[in-house]
Amino acid sequence: MTPEEKAPEGALDAPPLAHDEPHAAEVLRIWSAPDGVQQLSLRTTWSDPGAWGLLLVDIARHAARAYARHGIEEDVALARIHELLCAEWADATDEPEELGG
Repeated sequence: MTPEEKAPEGALDAPPLAHDEPHAAEVLRIWSAPDGVQQLSLRTTWSDPGAWGLLLVDIARHAARAYARHGIEEDVALARIHELLCAEWADATDEPEELGG
């Protein structure tokens, strides 16, 4: 994005690493609509796809900490995230679609 371009409304700020580390790259971006539809863009940065497993656990822990700041105990939030992750893994509610572009 050029300095003249404005980030879409609802976009999160980039974390400090994005500005501080010249070789850093965004690897995942997810947008969610009020009706639950989600779209994402990702970069297969790592040669080992297992790295995504590590990243997904890190994301879950960050999310649980964020919920803890809003009154839900971190371990309760993490357990709920894990519960629905396992349910979705066992019986997916939708299939990924390839986006054009």
